[in-house]
Amino acid sequence: MVDNVELTADRSKWGESEPGSLPTRIAKRQRRRMFHRFLHSLAPAAEDDILDVGVTDDRRHDHSNHLEAWYPHKSRLTAAGLENAAFLEDLYPGMRFVQANALNLPFADSSYDYVHSSAVIEHVGSHRNQRAFLRELWRVARRGIFVTTPNRWFPIEFHTVLPLVHYLPPGAFRAVLRKLGRDFFADEANLNLMTRASLADAARSGGIDNVRIEAVSLAGWPSNLLLIARKGP
Repeated sequence: MVDNVELTADRSKWGESEPGSLPTRIAKRQRRRMFHRFLHSLAPAAEDDILDVGVTDDRRHDHSNHLEAWYPHKSRLTAAGLENAAFLEDLYPGMRFVQANALNLPFADSSYDYVHSSAVIEHVGSHRNQRAFLRELWRVARRGIFVTTPNRWFPIEFHTVLPLVHYLPPGAFRAVLRKLGRDFFADEANLNLMTRASLADAARSGGIDNVRIEAVSLAGWPSNLLLIARKGP
């Protein structure tokens, strides 16, 4: 059982920075680094089928759906998300888009060699939903998964661009956000930040083995966590 999830398609609420801004340039660099880590850690072959869960309908940035933009074998790529991102099929010929809820994917067990998801798990709601999310990715993966999420312990919270306040206990953090008029991100359903420990625990609770948690850093501080897991030996 999972909690109800209602994500918004209003990108202004997700803290997206303007094209060309410093935060956008930094985000692109970090996404490029995570993309290369995906290629290096799972080493997908040209014939492997890949599912990317949680694509966005945002068209303002050329890296908003970075796997679709940068992965060379488009015909092996399926993108899934709640938002209508069907335009990706025209933008990147050969790939396929499926509108779907990440907590109940419309794919059979072991449908894809690898499942990729970037910065989605912090937006699916409660810890129970986060465990269910990972369990669902693991179910449809034949060989492994690669999941990224911002590190809660990075000094700047990426969505609100507020320093340190997210170090408070979650209830206190949400109360501060409400006082600042950030009601959207004060709702656990829209933002539930994770640490190495909570990400590893969600994986274990989701029945995932052979897990390792890595990170990419910004200014020497781990900014984004990477959950990498393979099936089998």
